[in-house]
Amino acid sequence: MKLYYYPGACSLAAHIVLREANFPFELEQVDLAAGKTASGAEFRTVNPKGYVPALLLDDGQVLTEDQVILQFLADLKPESELAPPLGSMERYRLMEWLAFIATEVHKAFGPLWNPTTPEATRQAAIALLGRRFDYLADCLRGRDWLFGDRFTVADAYLCTVLGWCAYHKIDLAPWPVLAEYLGRVSARPAVQQAMKAEGLIPL
Repeated sequence: MKLYYYPGACSLAAHIVLREANFPFELEQVDLAAGKTASGAEFRTVNPKGYVPALLLDDGQVLTEDQVILQFLADLKPESELAPPLGSMERYRLMEWLAFIATEVHKAFGPLWNPTTPEATRQAAIALLGRRFDYLADCLRGRDWLFGDRFTVADAYLCTVLGWCAYHKIDLAPWPVLAEYLGRVSARPAVQQAMKAEGLIPL
């Protein structure tokens, strides 16, 4: 398999899971502004949507969208226990978390990436994120991971998007539970390896 990624983008979640489950895989960085892969290919020939992640499978198919890729990888290696079994109520809870992270946390950062976003819109986005962080902090209070004592693909996704707070200078001090959670996830060996490989932290 090959993961097309951009350093620190949401593709980091899939990168973490590939390492957590010990998959053999290749990485290819994408220049999103230029629309080119590191090998010089037009990225839209890989993913016509034009964004990461894109996972090239061994049979030549390409899978996109974080929450789908994460579940696909977990199901390829059920022994990794990165997702509850298909058909179980816990699996639907995982899907619920992935949908929440994708639509209510990940997408809420959208206005912050655009340098032309008006300041009032930026502040509204930050306020919305604060409400989402209130909910997440309540859910994580007294537990290590979103599923209690079990790290899942949802944690890989959540830690990726929470990591954007540092870039946007959003202080997590009002949510110490989230700051501690992010530190806990970031300390995992697979997360450290992924971040080093993407140049996000020193080797």
